[in-house]
Amino acid sequence: MSPLLRQQSVNRKCVSSEKSTEKLLGPTTALIAVQVLFGSIPVIGKTVLSVVGPFGVVGFRIGLTALVLVLFQAVRGRVWLRERSDYLKLAVLSLFGLTFNQLLFIGGLSFTKASNTSLLAVTIPIFTLAVSALIGSEKITRLKVAGIISAALGVILLIDPRNASFSSETTIGDLMIVTNSLCFGIYVATSKEVITRNGAFRSMMWVFVFAGLICVPLGLVSFSSIDVAAVPTTVWLLLVYLAIFATAAPYLLNAYAISRVSPIIVAVFIYLQPLIGFVLAVIFLNEVIDGRFIIAATLVFAGVFLTTRKQAQEAGDSNSGVNL
Repeated sequence: MSPLLRQQSVNRKCVSSEKSTEKLLGPTTALIAVQVLFGSIPVIGKTVLSVVGPFGVVGFRIGLTALVLVLFQAVRGRVWLRERSDYLKLAVLSLFGLTFNQLLFIGGLSFTKASNTSLLAVTIPIFTLAVSALIGSEKITRLKVAGIISAALGVILLIDPRNASFSSETTIGDLMIVTNSLCFGIYVATSKEVITRNGAFRSMMWVFVFAGLICVPLGLVSFSSIDVAAVPTTVWLLLVYLAIFATAAPYLLNAYAISRVSPIIVAVFIYLQPLIGFVLAVIFLNEVIDGRFIIAATLVFAGVFLTTRKQAQEAGDSNSGVNL
């Protein structure tokens, strides 16, 4: 090959690499935002749960989000789905991604330790990869497995398994959290096609509407057991925050990312949540960053890099027309 042709080939590869990086930048930014927003739930949720029951919180979050999305999509004129079969698909996705996910998480949290919950969350990407491979949408590669293992080890190191206690007293709660992880893994692994076809906003609107049919009645029953008039204004504002900023926004951003990148990447980014939580603790609670955190962060970021590396190389024009 002549020097000129060799240089042209190098230039084409550089341009292709730059375009791939640009296409991955949007989903990556969205997924980081998702982890920050979801990471705020434990702090905000603890305050709210001291006044409102867990089913009340879930019902309020899902009900308000569904209402906002319906109004938003009605204004845009993008309410109805393109194919009738997609209604059933999104109804099933709502069960795994919201209804079962939320109820199992809250129920499990009440029966087990917080450290157990954080530790068991490392199974989400594993379930996502397994389900994706089972349905044929993803291939299990050494790079993906290495990335998941690296990130998982980082989270385990940060959380410290010695703080967890998998005794018979927490068995029910632990099983509920694992089942919750499986449900969310199924949701992430199977939602790409229908979300890409209908757009993130329209798809999520129906997911929340279907979930609301179950969760809103449960929430109303929960609210009927408390004196609603006595609920402080601060708690109502925090509930609105949980619904809009810690539910609607991250689910929409997640859907946007799912429509553009591999479900495995979406799942692996979950490993950033403990790191973000620790950083927030440093900022607001004056905790100290130590050597263990640095090693854990390195392992997590290495895992994310390994998992997203192949995606950056393969990013093509197939996702450029994604709807919102």
